[in-house]
Amino acid sequence: MIGIGGCATSEYDPTANWTAAQLYADAKGELDAGNWAAAQKSLRRLESRYPFGRYAQQAQLDLAWASYKEGERAEALVAVERFIRLHPTHERLDYAFYLKGLINFSTREGLIARLAGQDLSERDQQAAREAYESFKQIVTRFPESRYAEDSLARMKFLVNAMAEGEVHIARYYYSRGAYVAAANRAQDVVSVYRQTPATEEALNLMVISYDKLGLVELRDDALRVLERTFPQSRFLEAARRTAAANPSRALPEKRVFTAKN
Repeated sequence: MIGIGGCATSEYDPTANWTAAQLYADAKGELDAGNWAAAQKSLRRLESRYPFGRYAQQAQLDLAWASYKEGERAEALVAVERFIRLHPTHERLDYAFYLKGLINFSTREGLIARLAGQDLSERDQQAAREAYESFKQIVTRFPESRYAEDSLARMKFLVNAMAEGEVHIARYYYSRGAYVAAANRAQDVVSVYRQTPATEEALNLMVISYDKLGLVELRDDALRVLERTFPQSRFLEAARRTAAANPSRALPEKRVFTAKN
């Protein structure tokens, strides 16, 4: 018996001699069928064999989409950001920004999915901000794009979502007795997101936080803005009672410590 040692068998690859067009057609078929993992494999094969040209460019963009649909958010972001960096004048740049926005807007890992449960974090807020900036690129740079109208709607939603997120964080700080942090966070909502519904609760948080800190003038200023802006606010009665209970409470005097203390 003659042994055949050291001889490796290679798996037959039916695509070995395919053109870029054939490889892309194969990948497109997988995309259309929703076979995201298979599409990723085909697109990577295309880009590795034909790294230049229109098929390679389209493969980069489609790979971002397939990765997004497969739930691989980090990989999808890398792919779409690479496309934007390498092809700043590409005819589908608007779609690339739209896709980047969608990835950050993702209900799977982003801020939106956790709003109902109020399970928010700084990372969530950052994802929302990045999604907003991507959609803003479309609205400002590509106003005639087919994605402009939807991008604008998503921007409006994100503004409200980010404002609600900031209010939740301010509410958390207040519940922990961190009144300075609560007041500052609420002030940010009033300053940055002044046209959103979240401003109402932010003003109330300013009222009660400043009251806890003994900052009567700031408390009363916030109360006046709440009264003027939201005359039917559900927070107004309690906010007025808070102010009435402590009409002139001031910060305690600073004790001077000497060597005898």
